[in-house]
Amino acid sequence: MTSNRSDKPRVLVTGGAGYIGSHAVLALRDAGWPVAVIDNFTTGFRFAVPGDVALYEGDIEDGELLARIFAEQNIGAVMHFAGSIVVPESVENPLKYYHNNTVKSRALIAAVVAAGVPHFIFSSTAATYGIPDVSPVTEDSPQVPINPYGWSKLMTEQMLSDVSAAHPLNFCALRYFNVAGADPQARSGQSTAGATHLIKVAVEAALGKRANVAVFGTDYDTPDGTGVRDYIHVSDLAAAHVLALEALIARPDRSLKMNCGYGQGFSVLEVLDAVDRVTNRKLERVMKPRRAGDPAALISDPARLRAALPWRPKHADLDEIIAHALQWERRLGEIRGEPA
Repeated sequence: MTSNRSDKPRVLVTGGAGYIGSHAVLALRDAGWPVAVIDNFTTGFRFAVPGDVALYEGDIEDGELLARIFAEQNIGAVMHFAGSIVVPESVENPLKYYHNNTVKSRALIAAVVAAGVPHFIFSSTAATYGIPDVSPVTEDSPQVPINPYGWSKLMTEQMLSDVSAAHPLNFCALRYFNVAGADPQARSGQSTAGATHLIKVAVEAALGKRANVAVFGTDYDTPDGTGVRDYIHVSDLAAAHVLALEALIARPDRSLKMNCGYGQGFSVLEVLDAVDRVTNRKLERVMKPRRAGDPAALISDPARLRAALPWRPKHADLDEIIAHALQWERRLGEIRGEPA
């Protein structure tokens, strides 16, 4: 049920034309929140933003533009998704990641403080934990990133903690595990070319867009030797952002840091078996050595999220996640005019 929008502040979604940001826009609108988007379209797509949403093309480093958006749209909260997310690239080009994810976030936070915007939701990552000693991972697990991507996100978490202590701003940092799937109504999905996420890669292969799927590491201390990850449906993740915003507004004296996952892991081979099952075809698998820095298992403990928010996943089924990703991949082909 959509509630009256007049009682909800307008939310600025940075990176709102990207994968997770566009799903947050949909979740906000479905829940009755007015929305505006800023995106520089480095990895985002105009088709991912509904036509009636105020859309600003620009960079979150542009303080003058942000000040204008905050004034024109009467922004009351920010959801920050803009940034770079490819771990191996962060190792090869660390300065890009510290600039895009840390320096630009600092500029955004400064603009938020200057405009007096009181609430901030931050797209963080399980990469801030590095290689955890214990799995499932709680929010109190040591945060010792092993790559610049993880550090760039952790630095932004620290900035938010410090700024919220000095200014009337509360925030929620949501640490994502493995995000997958697409909007069940096929309104958005993962659209970036050359994506590295396993389920995205696997459905591309199932539709003939890739020749095979690489499996990195078959000698881990896991039941089948391949890495185990906690996959969360992007729409469930987006719903958590909306509930987190409601929690920040209800308790402006409190900030939150929470894991986003289901607390259940699937191995690479289990995921590929599920893709075979959903698509009724057999993917070609190419076994390759481990990638540096990949933990054997990375599973969330989502207890804090479930305790703090009335969040109950609607799509915590691996086959459903894959089916939605597949549906979007076909829709994306139509959008791009690719042969069926």
